Amino acid sequence: MRTPTDPFDLRHHGDAELLDAVAGLTDLAVNVRANTPPPWLRERIADSLTDLAAYPDGRAARAAVAERHGLPQDRVLLTAGAAEAFVLLARAALGVRRPLVVHPQFTEPESALRDAGHRVARLLLREEDGFRLDPAAVPEDADLVVVGNPTNPTSVLHPASSITALARPGRLVVVDEAFMDAVPDEAETLADRTDVPGLVVLRSLTKTWGLAGLRVGYLLAEPDVVRALQAAQPLWPVSTPALAATRACMDAAALKEAEQAARRCAVERAHLLAGLAEFDEVRVVAAAEASFVLLHVQRGEQVRARLRDLGFATRRGDTFPGLGPDWIRVAVRDRATTNRFLLALDQALTVVGC
Repeated sequence: MRTPTDPFDLRHHGDAELLDAVAGLTDLAVNVRANTPPPWLRERIADSLTDLAAYPDGRAARAAVAERHGLPQDRVLLTAGAAEAFVLLARAALGVRRPLVVHPQFTEPESALRDAGHRVARLLLREEDGFRLDPAAVPEDADLVVVGNPTNPTSVLHPASSITALARPGRLVVVDEAFMDAVPDEAETLADRTDVPGLVVLRSLTKTWGLAGLRVGYLLAEPDVVRALQAAQPLWPVSTPALAATRACMDAAALKEAEQAARRCAVERAHLLAGLAEFDEVRVVAAAEASFVLLHVQRGEQVRARLRDLGFATRRGDTFPGLGPDWIRVAVRDRATTNRFLLALDQALTVVGC
């Protein structure tokens, strides 16, 4: 969504890089773990199809989420992906008057707020500060603050203390933790905290488990906030297969698998960062902690186009407020894929003349 006074297309997402793509294009634009969902999860989802004649009953899935985070069930709201939660926050009767979004980050929260008629302020984090959040930079009158952790697209993991410092009477602090399960031990998560007033944590099962097409997520907040958001939901917002997937991903074995995947991702990310460090033409946000990295190159649009010609789809950066066309987001993949990408990047930089 672009307006005459705002050049950023807030509705552009990584999947757009793959639409109508040529066969064989390697996807480094979408941050979904490869080879997912795993067979055991597909089986759990398939088993739920025998129950499609009945209306969805989310009680067991809600209880599973609550148990996984050690929370009472009245602090849990199941949603059709984290994106639905952003719409609910924008439209529910929460009394929000001065929302602020910390950028660069996932643009759907701001888009949802604007669509609901809110005037949205922006706090732009700077490269020279490592794209790190300074709580003191958030205006005191902001009554809803949205921040990603780890942040898409910078991959920066903010200290939990920096986010809890935002808490104020009468303020909602919305933390998008869609990529937190890609961080070993989920360091800096706030999902299990009940001592931070106004805290709202969003989680997604899309990235680690490859469920983008199923729309699976949930929100954790104070009970009165959950009730207000639930009142804004349609009836039966989460499908029976999505509820089955939610329950499956809360199992102890699934959590162990997710942790193992996060640790493998950290190793593969280190390999990607080491390879990128060999290029004088490339600047990288070195503090990356998620399943993607953000890099800067001169003539970024041309480099990205050349990479596409060489078989790699990457995510453009100029749709994120605070960034521009010379920024590119790259998903972390296995070592063989990364090595092929690094060779293609070397060719692209040479051809473009960076």
